[in-house]
Amino acid sequence: MIVNEPVSDSPLDLPKSERDPDWFKRAVFYEVLVRSFQDANGDGTGDLKGLTSRLDYLQWLGIDCIWLPPFFKSPLRDGGYDVADYTGVLPEFGDLGDFVEFVEQAHLRGIRVIIDFVMNHTSDQHPWFQASRSDPQGPYGDFYTWADDDKQFADARIIFVDTETSNWSFDPVRKQYYWHRFFSHQPDLNYENPRVQEEILGALRFWLDLGIDGFRLDAVPYLYQREGTNCENLPETHAFLKRVRKMVDSEYPDRVLLAEANQWPSDVVDYFGDATVGGDECHMAFHFPVMPRIFMAVRRESRYPVSEILAQTPAIPHNAQWGIFLRNHDELTLEMVTDEERDYMFSEYAKDPRMKANVGIRRRLAPLLDNDRRQMELFSALLFSLPGSPVLYYGDEIGMGDNIWLGDRDGVRTPMQWTPDRNAGFSQCDPGRVYLPPVMDPVYGFQRTNVESQTKDSSSLLHWTKRMIEVRRQNPAFGLGAYTEVASTNPAVLAFVRELPAEQSPDGQDSIVLCAMNLSRYPQPTELDLTQFRAAEPIELLGGVPFRKIGDAPYPLTMAGHGFFWFRLDERG
Repeated sequence: MIVNEPVSDSPLDLPKSERDPDWFKRAVFYEVLVRSFQDANGDGTGDLKGLTSRLDYLQWLGIDCIWLPPFFKSPLRDGGYDVADYTGVLPEFGDLGDFVEFVEQAHLRGIRVIIDFVMNHTSDQHPWFQASRSDPQGPYGDFYTWADDDKQFADARIIFVDTETSNWSFDPVRKQYYWHRFFSHQPDLNYENPRVQEEILGALRFWLDLGIDGFRLDAVPYLYQREGTNCENLPETHAFLKRVRKMVDSEYPDRVLLAEANQWPSDVVDYFGDATVGGDECHMAFHFPVMPRIFMAVRRESRYPVSEILAQTPAIPHNAQWGIFLRNHDELTLEMVTDEERDYMFSEYAKDPRMKANVGIRRRLAPLLDNDRRQMELFSALLFSLPGSPVLYYGDEIGMGDNIWLGDRDGVRTPMQWTPDRNAGFSQCDPGRVYLPPVMDPVYGFQRTNVESQTKDSSSLLHWTKRMIEVRRQNPAFGLGAYTEVASTNPAVLAFVRELPAEQSPDGQDSIVLCAMNLSRYPQPTELDLTQFRAAEPIELLGGVPFRKIGDAPYPLTMAGHGFFWFRLDERG
């Protein structure tokens, strides 16, 4: 595929004074692994040139921002999250020139780019760690946390309970223990050392200077340790993030910091920073607990799991935003649920032991939902309408499947399925050279599930997803508006209003959207309390069909199994 040079009216080309400071609130993000999207040189591994060649597809789909997990030099023992060089590209993905070309081509199409930055730890193959273990008195001797025994910080939980027995590992070279919150081959950096802080800030500047639009900051709750605490969410961590934010705001305006903090909302909200100044840490943070509760709510046919977690979610600064997702490159994490809820999720969604990983489920969206088109549409409707910016995982727009026979989390990282041809159109190499085999089963195999066939089918999931993104963009209340749950007489129906007053709207008009979701597999009636909108005529957003006007009586609605409605309640054209 040849990349054209489009004539772009990109918002990225506007003068600074005319840019949209809230772009990340309205954006639809798309997570794609460089290794998994497109192989340009025929070596069986996706690369940056291949990714660049597929930008026209992402522009057609309506994506606003691409999120790239790590593509840095790495031994790849943890999918690239074991970084061996913060400023170098893994050679099999290309070089820095290829990356700059990718960013420029994305910007020409009005698509922004954020990248993962693994702030908490490095690979044990990083030159810093190799120097630290071999020369304790040298310049890198205290770049990591070392101790003579493994007794410190005993209150810190072990995150990877299925593979690690301790947060300390013994190094036979230095003959001391080093601290790690994740895998033992990923030693934690020592942020008590000012030189570590400066090195990290320098690496952030390196990528910002190349034109990227921000970072997803990986594993930020664990930067510091202190005896007598659980070594998470410490004040020192927040102080360093404030320093990062100050640097970004002053030197690189319009860039965004997205925190990956798998914590309860009451803790995560601290990563936005001081609300009295509009937030002075991260612009965005993932809302982890809402994701498993969407799956729980639909399986239980009850709105309460979602209602309750959103009711427990504190207000965030006016210029901040949640990031929400259904699936991503990791397992469907069940850390932020009770033991009883975790057992329920395993029993419903991971009946085969191979489907489990750590404290989660390593499956893609379509297999989790039994390839049920109505459920996939309902889940996507929730993703696009609940508070926050939605993050799509590559391939979910066509209902890609997974391969539970592959190890670790590779089952959800298989090649993108472009065509029914050789290697799913991902690579021209010998099929035995592909980094992971494309999915080939009868239901989700690339011969049946691929972009080419769904592009030609106007009723496909791909076209439906494109339409939903388009409708979301036309109604700024989805990205910028307040969220208010609406009283429903049926517990299987979740209803809420997204409302944006004219003075806050980009086009100067009110934007009010009513969303009603039937979480049951059976048709359900309900009555909604909409008296505050009396005399409004709901207009169904996907088809433009007017419904009966709202009066003083409860508003009746009946929805098909796993059906939903999006209504416009304002008078915009």
